[in-house]
Amino acid sequence: MIVRTSLTGPFPRSEALVQATRDLDRGRTTREAVDRLFDATEHEVAQLEERLGVDAVTGGYLRWADLFRPFSQTWSGFTVGSEVTRWFETNTFYRQPILHAPPDRVPGAIAPHLPAAARSRGAARAKVILPGPYTFAGLLDNRSGETQEALTHRLGRLLADEVRELRGLGYATFQFQEPLLVVRPPEGPAAEAVVAAYRSLGAALEGAVSILWTFFGDARPVFPLLGRLAVGVVGCDLTETDAGSLPALPAGRSLGLGCIDPRTTFVEDPGEVAGLARAVNDRLRPASIWLGPGAPLDLLPWEPATRKVHLLASARAALAGPGGAA
Repeated sequence: MIVRTSLTGPFPRSEALVQATRDLDRGRTTREAVDRLFDATEHEVAQLEERLGVDAVTGGYLRWADLFRPFSQTWSGFTVGSEVTRWFETNTFYRQPILHAPPDRVPGAIAPHLPAAARSRGAARAKVILPGPYTFAGLLDNRSGETQEALTHRLGRLLADEVRELRGLGYATFQFQEPLLVVRPPEGPAAEAVVAAYRSLGAALEGAVSILWTFFGDARPVFPLLGRLAVGVVGCDLTETDAGSLPALPAGRSLGLGCIDPRTTFVEDPGEVAGLARAVNDRLRPASIWLGPGAPLDLLPWEPATRKVHLLASARAALAGPGGAA
């Protein structure tokens, strides 16, 4: 049994960092001081990840105001919406990107937004977290005139070009956030557009670790579609998905189990998580099991998230004992 661990989205900002950004908005501190604190906190997250032995370091993505902001601020065709929009059924919000014309990427625009703390450990050890094309297309305000299907396919091609550029910088692990695939599953032409988008991504990802992570909904109904997508790992949120009734993925694919629930401060039992992972592995025989938070941990404050994420190392250690090998 091969077990991998990783954070699956942004880590929450520390209380000190939250206070510093508020002080900056009120003119009580300087941008330079806040940037130094961002750097220090990113390195603190990266050090936590290293202590936990994760397989790809994120650095927390603390500077990302939301999943789409680096793209809506830098890619052509976009502006950032002026009003905040609720992020699914949570108490967090994002500024909805407004697409005025068919989008195009700006070479070199996204790499500087990736956490420097992860990059400093070597790009090959870092995980790049990007919006999935279906979720990106479905959550922006589309005023471009393109159909939703055409936009999904176009964003897949643009993200593929982004992957190629980042691979040229040494990055080797890529994760695509796709909550909308399980919250609003595509059908018919929309589903085929998703397949086409990931076909473009698959060509760029060949030889890299590629992960698609779903959350905020039950992944079981869309597993037939997820199995058609050109990624190596399919992840699901176990708060929403019954792992015991998951169908098998195509041979050679890996399965991500979102075993940490960021909606509660209750810390999961590592022995129970290890038992669940063993049962899933014995029944489905994926190429490997990836353990991580079901949804991004930034739904929690810093301290509870820090306590809960230690589950990854404890569950992995339990799996390395009798009855399993990580």
